[in-house]
Amino acid sequence: MKRGIWYAAGAYVVWGLLPIYWKALQAIPALEILAHRIVWACVFTFLLVIVRRQWRPLGIALRQPKILAAFAASGLLLTANWYIYIWAVNDGHIVETSLGYFINPLVNVLLGVLFLSERLRMGQIVAIGIALLGVLVLAFHYGSPPWIALSLAGTFGLYGLLRKTASLDSLVGLGVETLLIVPLAVGYLFWLGPAGAFGQVGLVTQLLVIGTGVITAIPLLLFAAGARKITMTSLGILQYIAPTLQFAIGVLIYGELLTPARLAGFSLIWLALAIYSLESLWRSRQARQVGNLTV
Repeated sequence: MKRGIWYAAGAYVVWGLLPIYWKALQAIPALEILAHRIVWACVFTFLLVIVRRQWRPLGIALRQPKILAAFAASGLLLTANWYIYIWAVNDGHIVETSLGYFINPLVNVLLGVLFLSERLRMGQIVAIGIALLGVLVLAFHYGSPPWIALSLAGTFGLYGLLRKTASLDSLVGLGVETLLIVPLAVGYLFWLGPAGAFGQVGLVTQLLVIGTGVITAIPLLLFAAGARKITMTSLGILQYIAPTLQFAIGVLIYGELLTPARLAGFSLIWLALAIYSLESLWRSRQARQVGNLTV
């Protein structure tokens, strides 16, 4: 159990620190970073699949059109999520990206209701209502809805919905996704040719670009290892590590503005998440007590 917590927490810490990594690549346009990330993630993921001898489920998946169609859709959603995130970080919107991942659990609940016929519990209704109020406060502050946050939460929520019914583990699934979208990335990089920024930056930056494959696959491995060893409730609480780190990085390291109105909107969303998490903990404890009584 303890090891599982460390694995999962490690994954969320890496995801939380990603803004620093993307900022180090700021000299390269977001779309070019994205293309390189897809290529190197594909390469590194397939190396891991070979090392872990998981080529059999990969081969089975690649021969089934329905699975390929589902992973093509999830791959496109993941690509959109990656691009929005990279662009937003390097355009000075780290705090708003953190908002997207703060509200993502509540978006997941809504998607479960809409697509999986799940029923909302009272605590979830209250949490979603307060979160919507927080989004409205932020929308009033910005003069428009916080599109970056909503786009990140929406694309990642829909991605999770598609992967929820997938029969492959996270590493093999990422291998299939990147394999299906890598032709687009390679085509774009060939189209850029010598005009691309990659050939014009220093060696350290080039190595960091290649390293995007590593920082994409390693947290997934840590997450998968942790998820197998701890409860979903624990995993749900640990997931707030990433957006908390992103928020702190945006405010403390890169000096993004935190106005009273912005803080009020975030505070409402944090309150909603606290209610959601406490309700989930209470339900989990109740379920364990019922289980102990029936043994």
